[in-house]
Amino acid sequence: MRAPDWLTARPVAHRGLHDHTRGIIENMPGAAKAAMAENFAIECDIQLTADGEAMVHHDDELGRLTEGSGALVEKTAAELRAVAFKGTPERMMSLGDLCTLVAGRVPLVIEVKSHFDGDRRLVSRMAEVLASYAGPAVGMSFDPDHVTALRELIPSRPRGIVAERHYTVSDWPDASPAQRRGMTHMRHFFRTRPDFVAYWVNELPAAAPWIARNIFGCPLLTWTVRTPEQRERAARYADQMIFEGFRPEP
Repeated sequence: MRAPDWLTARPVAHRGLHDHTRGIIENMPGAAKAAMAENFAIECDIQLTADGEAMVHHDDELGRLTEGSGALVEKTAAELRAVAFKGTPERMMSLGDLCTLVAGRVPLVIEVKSHFDGDRRLVSRMAEVLASYAGPAVGMSFDPDHVTALRELIPSRPRGIVAERHYTVSDWPDASPAQRRGMTHMRHFFRTRPDFVAYWVNELPAAAPWIARNIFGCPLLTWTVRTPEQRERAARYADQMIFEGFRPEP
């Protein structure tokens, strides 16, 4: 499937257009509303709950942004919706909540988080939610198995691989040595068949995303752009940036 033109038409706000100084926290409703107000696409993360819901949250444990502690996968959606976020009255959304809020006004770029254990329940729940969503949305993941699941379970939606050059055991403790080797240099490309690539800006240029972009026609997003130097690198080597900490000029 060819990635749609809207995927790269506008900068993508990383976890929404969040700004802690204004009380707007990443992946929260306020961050989505701020991105929509300035017509930026929204990148978000989803995590699996104990009862099979897809919740919009980056970390797989509570504590960094929220009160409480514990793994999200050990808590129900109702329990997570009741968790207080530090410095804001907002609460965690499900993917369905986010779709209702956005209602197709800007694209959603949804990163599916993984424990590299072959569990497809999160992709399955994403497929259920997006089946009734008419707005522009794509899925992506670092985990090649999740990208394969996206291709098989949501074939009507473009899918992408999130990638970087090196995968160390300290940064990727859930992935096995074989999985880390398979992720290196995007060796999985012909198995996962991504429609686009999202690559770490600090490691551009790199051979694997160059080949995907220039030989196979996969649009290249780059993350996470925060500095002028990173923005220059993104403009030179990628088709669009996933940004945070500033507002791109029109």
